[in-house]
Amino acid sequence: MIKMINWINFIILIISTALMAFFYIKSLDPAKLEQKIGESAYKRCGKYRIIASVFEIIVIFNYILYFFNPLSILFPQFFIWDYFFSAILSFIILIPCIYIMLKGVKDAGREALFPDKSHTLYSGIYDKIRHPQAFGEVFIWWSVALFLNSPFLFVYSIVWFPLFYWFCKAEEKDLLIRYGKPYSDYKERTGMFFPKKGKLA
Repeated sequence: MIKMINWINFIILIISTALMAFFYIKSLDPAKLEQKIGESAYKRCGKYRIIASVFEIIVIFNYILYFFNPLSILFPQFFIWDYFFSAILSFIILIPCIYIMLKGVKDAGREALFPDKSHTLYSGIYDKIRHPQAFGEVFIWWSVALFLNSPFLFVYSIVWFPLFYWFCKAEEKDLLIRYGKPYSDYKERTGMFFPKKGKLA
């Protein structure tokens, strides 16, 4: 029975990750969708983003449940070093990443969760990098895996790196449709995840 719970949790983890990615990608196309259904596209994409967030929360619960119910596979349950080291490393990753992500959320405003046609190009941290929220959040999954002291979850969390890169590329395609040349010029002067050389000041 316990082994069944472990596998059910793992299957839900996989499904929730996939559904989170599916709905988040759908939420990133408001300008393209507007060409088909009009301005209601922005409201619909906002709903997609809420659904994606729900599945992301489910994934977090799956991570926690996995800590208590790991799979019986040829994979170490804990890291070989003392848990104290995992916890310290977790916070070393978490603190700057939380700051970068929340700074991105603050500077993006309502657009961070609800696509808004009237929203202008971002400022603040976005003057340096185009995707601070994604850059901050993607490493938080590693931080969570370390805090839970789980090598399996640490390896699983690698999946978020190509997914978040995919999200960023998809979002940029739609922003080019929405803003046109101003966004193209903005891409030229800013880095995707790191400030371009000479743009640190």
